[in-house]
Amino acid sequence: MASKNKFEIEFPIRSSLRILYNQISSPDGLSEWFADNVNLSGKMYTFFWDGDEQEAELLSKKNNQGVKFRWLDEPADTYFELKLEVDDITQDISLIVTDFAEDEEEEEEGRLLWDKQIEKLRQSIGS
Repeated sequence: MASKNKFEIEFPIRSSLRILYNQISSPDGLSEWFADNVNLSGKMYTFFWDGDEQEAELLSKKNNQGVKFRWLDEPADTYFELKLEVDDITQDISLIVTDFAEDEEEEEEGRLLWDKQIEKLRQSIGS
């Protein structure tokens, strides 16, 4: 399998840090915008979409800072990360998404999918 290339996308989000962190880190929060349903067992998250399911291992979770997951069916050196950054001066919050793609076409598809998902996230928190 070809190695995958990392890409990042930054999304400004109007929300409190606490609410946004809950939406990206808890099964209930993720079920509101990322997947139809999310189950948690230890460090394993199971994501459900339209009858399909995919498992991810929680690699790291830092309170009010972000989460990092690795899909079990993807290469061990890949992951997706949802990181929160707060501007020191304006206190504006950005969600930084890190993901991986095999080529430019897959990266473009990934960017479009994240745009759609983050729009759902904004709707779920009223941003």
